[in-house]
Amino acid sequence: MIKRTELSLSPEEASDESVISVIVKNELRIKDTDEFEIVKLKRSIDARSRYPFINLLIDVYINEHPSPEPSIKDNYKISDKNKSVIIIGAGPAGYFAALELIELGLKPIIFDRGKDVRSRRFDLKAIQQFSIVNPESNYCFGEGGAGTYSDGKLYTRSHKRGDIQKALKIFVEHGAKSDIMIDAHPHIGSNKLPLVVQNIRETILHYGGEVNFNSRLTDFIIRDNVMKGIIINDSEEFFADAFILSTGHSARDIFYLLKKKNIRIESKPFAMGVRIEHPQALIDEIQYKQNPRDKFLPASSYKLTAQVNGRGVFSFCMCPGGLIVPAATAPGELVVNGMSMSRRDSMFANSGIVVSVEKEDLVEYEHHNELAGLEFQKETESNFFKAGDGSQRAPAQRMTDYVKGKISGTIGKTSYIPGVYSHIISELLPDFISERLKYALGHFGNKMKGYFTEEAYIVGPESRTSSPVRIPRDRETHEHTEIKNLFPCGEGAGYAGGIISAALDGQNAAKAIYKKLIN
Repeated sequence: MIKRTELSLSPEEASDESVISVIVKNELRIKDTDEFEIVKLKRSIDARSRYPFINLLIDVYINEHPSPEPSIKDNYKISDKNKSVIIIGAGPAGYFAALELIELGLKPIIFDRGKDVRSRRFDLKAIQQFSIVNPESNYCFGEGGAGTYSDGKLYTRSHKRGDIQKALKIFVEHGAKSDIMIDAHPHIGSNKLPLVVQNIRETILHYGGEVNFNSRLTDFIIRDNVMKGIIINDSEEFFADAFILSTGHSARDIFYLLKKKNIRIESKPFAMGVRIEHPQALIDEIQYKQNPRDKFLPASSYKLTAQVNGRGVFSFCMCPGGLIVPAATAPGELVVNGMSMSRRDSMFANSGIVVSVEKEDLVEYEHHNELAGLEFQKETESNFFKAGDGSQRAPAQRMTDYVKGKISGTIGKTSYIPGVYSHIISELLPDFISERLKYALGHFGNKMKGYFTEEAYIVGPESRTSSPVRIPRDRETHEHTEIKNLFPCGEGAGYAGGIISAALDGQNAAKAIYKKLIN
């Protein structure tokens, strides 16, 4: 017999498996002579009341055992060397495309401009401590992509794009905690995800795939509008039956190359703004109505949205118990992002607060045509960099001073390791962004009492929320609308917005290629 039930538990009760068993036995009136096993299906926090509680959806197997789920790895097979697919980019879109190709019997050959996930750490240390930006290896470029060292959040709304549970299970089978299968907002953490990524690579290699690092795409080989091959590092030619382009939202050289080769691209909306950092204890007090928070509760998060003069203003990539990190991908620019370790135990909470950017906001850049948004990004990041001392130190301002338009006399401690300095940030942002941010912050303060405070700091810019360029593709075949055998996918192509949505898009590209090559 299987009974499904939902429990509302205190955080302490939810943390103890033996307590959960007693509660289940009592609620379902299970006899002492009966054996039972609990399978958790979904877990979430409800903090609307004075005392937060945990909602737990479970199946209870009484006098029977749940059937073991087969491993996804059982479906993998040695790749068919007669059909190969080149994948450019070893982020979630590229790696999950590779796993899907292996499952379908095709050979993936991956090229990534950056370094393997372990070697990337040295370049992250260089930018954090010495302001040295390696344009090939940084928080955005390298094995695992931008998400590897900037959080590993797995929440997505892309439920129609593919099998989210399968994607999560792949992470679990490669070393992630099984909790991500049931949590409403699953998260791996930047200290745990590198090993998971490394394990995925080892699976790809074990089943006949290839992974090449320090291998930057520098040209396409196209004949009669058909992609035939690529050139790596200006010297080596490689050919395959199909090509997946999954280079991420910050690979600007790829967009320039596409334009140079007259391969159709399009401008698309994106968002830009700042990072805002609060004491985590303050966010906990607002959300949980507790100070200090219950030790059995995780660091609290928030989600905020507003419409201001026809533009959306919203929180982005909220990092409870997190850090602000430098995310520049080239010297001479300043970009910030957020991340959290698996325990989310930093004393700070940060989030991007960004404003939607539409085509009509970029009139002065319209001579750049499809690359107008990209050039706008670049100029803003350059302006923030030039305002400083030539390092990765970032301008900062108290939230209250930002709204008043006055410089902050003092800046307290922040999580941003390269350091901050006092500056009027609205001078560095376009007015259409800055003015909307000012209004929205007051609005957010009304929605979350205590959010608008001088204890919060604004650090900027948060400019890499998504790609400002889309690479058009056929809705059904996933193939580029003009160049055959080219399959754009993931965040860089403009079709994803996070690790899971990028992974699903990679899987879908692989399936589309299989359909074309085999059927």
